[in-house]
Amino acid sequence: MKTASISYKRHRIPLQIIAHAVWLYYRFPLSLRMVEEMLLERGITVSYETIRRWGRKFGPVYAHRLRRKQPSRNDVWFFDEMRVVIAGKKHWLWRAVDQDGYGLTRSFRPAATGAAGTRHRRFL
Repeated sequence: MKTASISYKRHRIPLQIIAHAVWLYYRFPLSLRMVEEMLLERGITVSYETIRRWGRKFGPVYAHRLRRKQPSRNDVWFFDEMRVVIAGKKHWLWRAVDQDGYGLTRSFRPAATGAAGTRHRRFL
């Protein structure tokens, strides 16, 4: 599948600023006027209507690029185990992470020995 390229022709604002404004609007619960004010604090004068147009034009393409790919059989994930001492008591922190760094699961519990620890590791 081929990814759609974004054309920034006939835009007077650099593409990094356009991308940042669209990212701010869609990533955080900000209004268009708040994004306009944030850019104005950085010395960039853009109207909220321009940010809205950028969001309509570039938003779906950015979202498509950022959307996480579907897992495949060739994916690699790592199981990490760490002992933590809190208030003099041992605890175990387990987590599974895929090759892109996304956390798949985490578990934090008091230290279990013997059969209980084995059952918990099988559960993860």
